[in-house]
Amino acid sequence: MNEAKSSLETHEAFSRQTSLHNPSSLHAVDFILGLEMAEPHRIHPAAVDVESPLPSPSQAAKSGENDQQQPKSSRRRRRSRCCRCLCCTALTLVVLIIAIGATVGILYLVFRPKIPKYSVDRLTLSNFTVDDDTTISATFNLTVTARNPNRRIGIYYGHGSHLSAWYNGTRLCTGAFPVFYQGHRNTTVVSLLLAGETQLGSGLLQELQQQQQQTGTVLLDFRGSVPVRVKLGRLKLPKVSFKVRCNIVVNSLSSSNSISLRSSHCKFKLKL
Repeated sequence: MNEAKSSLETHEAFSRQTSLHNPSSLHAVDFILGLEMAEPHRIHPAAVDVESPLPSPSQAAKSGENDQQQPKSSRRRRRSRCCRCLCCTALTLVVLIIAIGATVGILYLVFRPKIPKYSVDRLTLSNFTVDDDTTISATFNLTVTARNPNRRIGIYYGHGSHLSAWYNGTRLCTGAFPVFYQGHRNTTVVSLLLAGETQLGSGLLQELQQQQQQTGTVLLDFRGSVPVRVKLGRLKLPKVSFKVRCNIVVNSLSSSNSISLRSSHCKFKLKL
């Protein structure tokens, strides 16, 4: 308002001077003054980008949520990678198991494997003495028949075998199985020697003597572990352990008397 008032006063002064010199120019000055009075003084604000308004509170919250979602998305990506790895591993194992099963099935159909048969045919006791301190010295001679009924499978009996004879949980003597190769549909008679000394104990020795007198029989337990390799055609499989356990009943344990083999029952299993 002050600026307009001062402008009006300036115009009046200018009008007086102009009217004195040139009356026709007075009308032009009045016209200009009217325009200035009609348009008030404009204040131009600073330039503001209307197209990018200030973010609302909801938008700010959304941006914060987006910042928080970024680590979540990275975790999800890691989880997805782990899931892919687990799925690939499981699929590989399944395929491997199927392949092994198919191979075993094909080999079984081609070779038709059968379990070898073993029997204890004869048992002699060349030495069985008891010392004053109840130490028993025993020497067993066994005749074992091994039968391989397979047409295309051979058996290698390797080094490191272990055989033992037991009475009522006490080991009497030990020995080893011979090293040889048994071919297809082959029957081999093997002679085994088991010898050793052990502290039997007075109570166990009396039990052995009473059992011989009352029943006329003695129950012995023979155990064996023999490493073998199976040959399928020209292919040799890895070495496995052949476990055998035989329950043998004899009439007595005396080196002065001939031993009669009453019965023999054996069990076999393979241990990988």
